[in-house]
Amino acid sequence: MIQQKGYSLVPISLYFKRNFVKIELGIGRGKKLYDKRREEAKKDAQKKIERALRSK
Repeated sequence: MIQQKGYSLVPISLYFKRNFVKIELGIGRGKKLYDKRREEAKKDAQKKIERALRSK
């Protein structure tokens, strides 16, 4: 169990071997609010560019 706040346990891959399943796990930390805003701004800009190219 993860005890530290802000971290998530993420399954990376699954392996099936006979009657067993092996799981590769990773520990990840979420994005900060400013990172999310930056990504959203990039997506909006890309959408505007694609719309402009389609209309021409």
